Amino acid sequence: MPTVPTIIPRLSWLLATCLLLSLTGRPHGEACAAQRITAKTAPVIKPETTSGLRAFFQTLDYEWMSLDRDIPPLILEQIPQDINSSVNTITKKKTFFMALLPMALLANQEISQERREIQQILTRNQTRSKEAGDRERIRIIAKRYGLSGRPLTDHRARRQLLQRVDTIPPALVLAQAANESAWGTSRFAQMGNNLFGEWTFKPGTGLVPAGRPAGETYEVRVFTSIYQSIRSYMNNLNRNGAYRKLRRIRAELRKREKPVTGAALSKGLINYSQRGEEYIEEITVMIRQNNLEQVNLAKLRQPEEGLRTNIGTTGSGLFSTRNRLIGHLDEQIFQ
Repeated sequence: MPTVPTIIPRLSWLLATCLLLSLTGRPHGEACAAQRITAKTAPVIKPETTSGLRAFFQTLDYEWMSLDRDIPPLILEQIPQDINSSVNTITKKKTFFMALLPMALLANQEISQERREIQQILTRNQTRSKEAGDRERIRIIAKRYGLSGRPLTDHRARRQLLQRVDTIPPALVLAQAANESAWGTSRFAQMGNNLFGEWTFKPGTGLVPAGRPAGETYEVRVFTSIYQSIRSYMNNLNRNGAYRKLRRIRAELRKREKPVTGAALSKGLINYSQRGEEYIEEITVMIRQNNLEQVNLAKLRQPEEGLRTNIGTTGSGLFSTRNRLIGHLDEQIFQ
């Protein structure tokens, strides 16, 4: 495993994240001043090797056995090509899950924010304290989730929208990603960042499956990052008619104030694969054998209040070492 600059482990997670943002070309000043790290401000990394990815985890004190601590936010552009050959099976699984978990949490954070927006707008509409733009915002969100009704005036459309705009248990995300992408080693995962086998029907925009029947035109979608694949997969489960059962199971659990688990929602995946019940069993076994339900309780790390207001973008203080570290970090972490 490549060595990591000794200064990095001594930095708080926020300082390390801000430094990494500067290395990846992201506006680190804006991100570090923000109250909440989001998918737009999280550091984007593209490690060429699994050892480099694991070294990056070390810099942020991120371990699979310590998921009770907050999870550092990050966006992974692609799975390292050597993940299947450079480490043993146990390490491969942990690395794969650790790489995807922050992005699953970031995607759920976006969905939770949309859900809060909807609830706030619906509450204002009932109390006659409407705000300009409420109707348009609801329309945009409803369109994203494939709903054509009028939630502000139709209670059935309102119920459907709230059933669709809801989070997916990270346990289910990780299990399906591992199953569909062969732990990130499949051709579609490596060439298209597609972890869930999603299709596109626009010829020339995706990857043609080797065994595609004659006369078929579907292709496997290509994503610019793993995060885009995760976000698209969640949207697919939340809007596609094939997964109504999954959404009903989730809504019933919410109503009964029961935990929404990956194993419970997997029962709504009968149409995800031609293998049907056999596929559902594969997913539930993977969740159980890898103890994945624990990740449903994981939370994203956020800036500490005291540090957030004291970090600038001028390169002074701890950031005055940034230029001296860039070359070393580029060689040692992003490999």
